[in-house]
Amino acid sequence: MLTNDAAKEWIARWDRQQEGYLPDREERFTALIDAVEAIGRPDPLVIDLGCGPGSLSARLVERLPKATVIPVDADPLLLGLGRAAYPHLDFVSLDLRTPGWSRELGLDRQVDAAVSTTALHWLSAPELAVMYGELASVLRPGGLLLNGDHLDSDDATPSIARLERAVHDMETERFFAGDRPEGWGQWWEAVAADPALSALNTGRSTAGAAHSGSESNLLSTHVEALRGAGFAEIGTLWQRGNNRLLCAVVGV
Repeated sequence: MLTNDAAKEWIARWDRQQEGYLPDREERFTALIDAVEAIGRPDPLVIDLGCGPGSLSARLVERLPKATVIPVDADPLLLGLGRAAYPHLDFVSLDLRTPGWSRELGLDRQVDAAVSTTALHWLSAPELAVMYGELASVLRPGGLLLNGDHLDSDDATPSIARLERAVHDMETERFFAGDRPEGWGQWWEAVAADPALSALNTGRSTAGAAHSGSESNLLSTHVEALRGAGFAEIGTLWQRGNNRLLCAVVGV
């Protein structure tokens, strides 16, 4: 039985291992939530795409308590942790790679913002294009996509891309000063060793939730897919190295 306290401890470990790859993670969360607040609605409707255990969703409703946040993911282990840790959030189990996912959300109005952090790079370029097209159909005019991720520009500006990665790596070394937290693989190994998580972890293989590699880590892949989906404006709101917050706006 996964308790609330145990789930929160696992999510704290998740947050720590994620910081090992992006030490500015909390700053990026803040910039993203600032943008949602700047929409100007006290009660925005927000979809969290690839929400994981709910780290971003929980921070959103803490800052904007009148917001309706719909956390969406396909990983039963991460969803199980989120449901146990944040019972006030209604997590939805959906695969964004499957067309028609938005119909399962039961939306009663157009969405003000879709948000995501360190998740959408797992989709292939064709999957990303289809997903962004469906997303555009449920966002209101002027609605936002806010995607925080490591997005590289090697195909367009290779020298700058190399410098961006160097800036990121130097910041990481300063942040941890040699004392790095457990990594992605180590976290999942620890999960597999915990009997309380056995059932949830076993369900990952049948749900197709295991990641095999980064599929769309180029900035241009996302920009082209967003343009193809009909987003009117696309740009970077916040950046440090190759860690950036990409924003796309639906045409009015």
